[in-house]
Amino acid sequence: MKRSGSTVIAIAAAVAFGVALAVPPAAAGQAPAPAAQAPRAAPAKPPTAAELKGIETPADYVIGIDDSLTIVFWREKEMSADVTVRPDGMISLPLLNDIKAAGLTPEQLRLKVSEAASRFVEEPTVTVVVKAINSRKVFITGQVGKTGAYPLGGATTVLQLIAMAGGLQEYADARKITINRVENGTQVSLRFNYRDVAAGKNLKQNIELKPGDTVIVP
Repeated sequence: MKRSGSTVIAIAAAVAFGVALAVPPAAAGQAPAPAAQAPRAAPAKPPTAAELKGIETPADYVIGIDDSLTIVFWREKEMSADVTVRPDGMISLPLLNDIKAAGLTPEQLRLKVSEAASRFVEEPTVTVVVKAINSRKVFITGQVGKTGAYPLGGATTVLQLIAMAGGLQEYADARKITINRVENGTQVSLRFNYRDVAAGKNLKQNIELKPGDTVIVP
């Protein structure tokens, strides 16, 4: 069957139109659209002292001689170091050399190290981790199992220190134990009756010890 000339033209136009719709823009001489870029992953956050397995420090803690610290530079691992506070109160760090640490809180030391590092690193991120507190000590002498200095890593009472020292010896005068302490530059003496506390009496005398306290067991 033959078709009229107008019908052939209409079919040809429709076919041409359909082909034109199927042709991608690149084939029509247009530049292809740029491929979508995957969003960049957000940078990881710097680790906290807890994540770096630091110990919990007392609220009034300041860094002292013999304390063990870890100074962590985020993204600048070559500047990180495990350090011990020297007798002169200083620590040594790669590139930064000696920095005064004794007498500062961990936060104050962090700011001090960050300031020193800013000469070499743009916006340094520093974390100070306390690994061991060896500077806070109390002392016990007299009629106990083991006299000497004991680290005060956390809250410690008189009774707990006596237990740490091996307990009272046979001839110790348990009623006349004293705690020597310096308060506001003045030395004071506090009484401790071991037998009362052991019996659950007058428990207020079982005070929490402070760095530098000396317990004397006659």
